[in-house]
Amino acid sequence: MGLVKRAAGAGLLLVLVAAVTLEATALIQYFYSQKGIREEATRRAESQLDATRSQIMDVINQAEAAVRNSVWIASWCMDVPDSLAVVPSRLVRDNPVVVGSTLALVPGYSAKYPLCAPYAARKGDDIEVLSLATEEYDYPSQEWFTKPLELGLGYWSEPYIDTGGGDILMTTYSVPVTDKAGRIAAVLTADISLDWLTQLVGGVEVYPNAFSVVLSRAGQIMVCPAETLVMQRTVQEVGEGISEDKEMFDSLARSMLSGRRGNLRLHRGGQVNQVFFAPVEQTGWSMSIVIPEDEIYGGVRRMGQMVLLLQLLGLAMLILILYATIKSALKNKMLSDSRERMESELQIGRGIQMSMIPKIFPPFPERSDLDMAGSIVPAKEVGGDLYDFYIRDERLFFCIGDVSGKGVPASLVMAVTRSLFRTTSAHEKSPQRIVTLMNESMSDMNESNMFVTLFCGVLDMMTGHLRYCNAGHNPPMLLSDSIRPLPVVPNLPLGVAGDMSFTEQELDLSYDDALFLYTDGLNEAENAAHEQFGEARMNAVLHKRRNAADHLVAMQKAVNDFVGDAPQSDDLTMLFIHYLNDKQPDMTERHLILHNNIQQIPQLAEFIETIAEEKHLDQSMAMGLNLALEEAVTNVILYAYPEGSDGLVDIEAVIREHTLEFIVTDSGKPFDPTAAPEADTSLGVEERPIGGLGIYLVRNIMDGVTYVRSEGKNILTMTKKI
Repeated sequence: MGLVKRAAGAGLLLVLVAAVTLEATALIQYFYSQKGIREEATRRAESQLDATRSQIMDVINQAEAAVRNSVWIASWCMDVPDSLAVVPSRLVRDNPVVVGSTLALVPGYSAKYPLCAPYAARKGDDIEVLSLATEEYDYPSQEWFTKPLELGLGYWSEPYIDTGGGDILMTTYSVPVTDKAGRIAAVLTADISLDWLTQLVGGVEVYPNAFSVVLSRAGQIMVCPAETLVMQRTVQEVGEGISEDKEMFDSLARSMLSGRRGNLRLHRGGQVNQVFFAPVEQTGWSMSIVIPEDEIYGGVRRMGQMVLLLQLLGLAMLILILYATIKSALKNKMLSDSRERMESELQIGRGIQMSMIPKIFPPFPERSDLDMAGSIVPAKEVGGDLYDFYIRDERLFFCIGDVSGKGVPASLVMAVTRSLFRTTSAHEKSPQRIVTLMNESMSDMNESNMFVTLFCGVLDMMTGHLRYCNAGHNPPMLLSDSIRPLPVVPNLPLGVAGDMSFTEQELDLSYDDALFLYTDGLNEAENAAHEQFGEARMNAVLHKRRNAADHLVAMQKAVNDFVGDAPQSDDLTMLFIHYLNDKQPDMTERHLILHNNIQQIPQLAEFIETIAEEKHLDQSMAMGLNLALEEAVTNVILYAYPEGSDGLVDIEAVIREHTLEFIVTDSGKPFDPTAAPEADTSLGVEERPIGGLGIYLVRNIMDGVTYVRSEGKNILTMTKKI
């Protein structure tokens, strides 16, 4: 009993000490909370401001890029004025952010058409072409036409209400176009609707009563909670009617219109507000977020009311802890038994996990063109590292990955990742497609917010051509005439976001070249002094040439010697691929597979750019090839497959010394584009029937175009001499 009383007295003393400690802690927290909330309000407002500006600039940049990418086509079409309507039609069709476009000739430039301005407008899913060269609409006097000619560069017009096109808020980006002789011949434009701007800025949620205002370069109010001011008043006009804190309001207006960034305190309606503002580059606009200070510091006042409650809660928790401590001794035995069962189950899980990884080396003893070896050393009973490989259609499909975290959750994600790799790569040849499909699947089921860094490669065993895609993983080491990291685009890991885009890269391996793939458990392995193994020690081991298995043995020994008795902190995985095929063909091939989705068309430009760099083609030829291939593929995407169905377009490039051959294959309905009649370019824009110009461009750019229907597939072959 005496022992119980002493324990109770000690417990009471502990409670009193804890109460005093909690009171002191609360006062300190209250002081720093005031400071922290002020800083947090500033961070939130500026972060929201930057995020919204970034989204606005994304749309602006898309529109500018669409116009810039079409200028060279417009310049090319100056020799054929009858084809001018193709340029704005193509620009609107290929760029969802653009609702209308015109290519307006400088008055008198063409003797046949003194005034000519074909205008393409998006009407639902269709594109309507009409003419702006009318008596009612004097286009040569419009701001969008005169300003780029005056400035000699791209220009964003002041926002305006398109009273003839649906009463929507719009702005226009226009650039001058020169002909082949360097004369200014026309102005090319892109119209974008600003309805999205009102929704985007109006949806800013920093604090409940915060709101945003967007001004044009001339001070016109574009977005504002007071709808009666939108596009009706300028900020200067609003300032004339303000009596409260007018000097500060005028200073704010001047700062915004001069393109500065900052924040000011402004009195409005009897309350003090914090106004954060920043420019929207290129357009001359300025955006601001207005936050009442009462909302910023309301949390500080509520904090004081919560202090007492938190203190009482802390004391109650302390009492519960004392009670739990008494019971903990009774649970120790149960926990010990549970730990033994868990360790047994983890050993079983380790065996299952390791059975999923290839571990028989050499894996392909019948092949003389490949030497491989791989190993995994988990930091715990089970781990989150993986590697896998197999050969299909004389291509080596391989990957290496590292799951965030360790233990059982990581091992489960590892198993799913390996299964997705096998399933996806069984019917895909492109590493970019494999990684993209894996990411979509993992993002859909990623409730635990775990991610996977992955490197995926496809090695053509006949040619040594390596296609690869990196998803946030360590760059492999390339062992060739020297030891260096393989050039990679980092991309983001798998599972972060389902709508991620990944970049595919290419490299040709020669005989005796090798790849060494590893996870960060190798270069970040630490010794007792917390020094890392590092890439320098890793490269020193790789410097001496060995067979694949001996390379991994030597690397593991070097790591063990360096780490010593320090515990292993992370899984260590290595994969060594030694290419030994010395019979190289005299041609190379490139593949790109797209879905029948017009949004995938931009991948063609990257595809052509890679080939152009490899063959050292000039920019003019590369642009022509891109235009021809884009016309052919767009035709397949729009018309080959039934509406709403998912189909594929396979683009194969066969690269020889003096020729390029592009083979476009689809499984859609039979259609021979070469059977279309030649377009009559002598007819006017209004007289010419829709269609026919696409194959006309392809025939004029390429040296040969043929079509066959074979085994249920359309096969269009286009040849270009280089």
